[in-house]
Amino acid sequence: MTTVTHIGIDLAKTYFHVFCADERGQAVIQKRIHRSDLMEFMATVSVSTIAMEACGSAHHWARQFEKLGHDVKLIHPGFVKPFVKGNKNDSNDAEGIYEASVRPRMRFVPVKTVEQQDILAIHRTREILIRQRTQLVNQIRGLLAERGHVAPQGRRSLMKLITELLSDEGVLTPIFEELLTEMKERLVSLDERRLIYDRKLRKLSQENETCKRLTEIPGIGPICSTALYATVGKGRDFKNGREMAAWLGLVPRQETTGGKPKLLGISKRGDRYLRKQLIHGARSMQWNPKGLPEARRLWLANLESRRHKNVAAVALANKQARIAWALLSTGQTYRTQQVA
Repeated sequence: MTTVTHIGIDLAKTYFHVFCADERGQAVIQKRIHRSDLMEFMATVSVSTIAMEACGSAHHWARQFEKLGHDVKLIHPGFVKPFVKGNKNDSNDAEGIYEASVRPRMRFVPVKTVEQQDILAIHRTREILIRQRTQLVNQIRGLLAERGHVAPQGRRSLMKLITELLSDEGVLTPIFEELLTEMKERLVSLDERRLIYDRKLRKLSQENETCKRLTEIPGIGPICSTALYATVGKGRDFKNGREMAAWLGLVPRQETTGGKPKLLGISKRGDRYLRKQLIHGARSMQWNPKGLPEARRLWLANLESRRHKNVAAVALANKQARIAWALLSTGQTYRTQQVA
């Protein structure tokens, strides 16, 4: 009987397509499997290298397959697309996933632990609350502007205006006053719920040894440290800090042809949320650079004198990402006197 060595799986909600190949790359099994029968099938095949796209439920299935002794590799969907032959269907997708997985220079996504996914779940929920709060603030501003009431920039100024309008009788109609009171209560509730998640992330950063070491880096607080740990883990999937900074999209985008290099704005690849947190942390250091080592503070001041502040913020975030990789991959603590 031919031994299966590689398996490509196209994930779905109910029916999964699998493509099994032997050591010569010849197709051995191609079939559609129901969700309830997938683990039973994986237990019957020989220990293999299983490849899947890094999409919804991929990390869950990867952990389940690893318990059976399989070697699991997750691939970014963008890297799979060039290997899909013919029309787009689940069977061809499974074969394309297998083809991409056996490429010698393919890059893979590390499998996340349950702890990492729990932390990311808090971050995602918190981000939704912030987005809903922003939408509500914009809606309130628009409704007030239609009635000739314009608040200065900032949520505090808006809340002050709302309080003044609700306290003055006869300024608003009864219908709009009731509506504005309800929106104010929703806004306060969203702020309170966000603070709850902030406290959870702060507690996690204090309890987790890796996050605690990351927060020693100037510009990286509880939110950024937990996001780094949950997304990157130990950072061992990157050769160096420069590679991780490039993965985060904190490097110039290239359009080089004919030997003529052309550098544009940052590539904005990788995890958008993590990149945003690193840049926010860098901006906080621009506003208050006292926490930076002297050499890096002088470097930042020199850069800001030559380039736009946004460019300097991204450059500083790039440095922070490289330092974070060094701490993650080596397990060392942050040493101020040895970094610039």
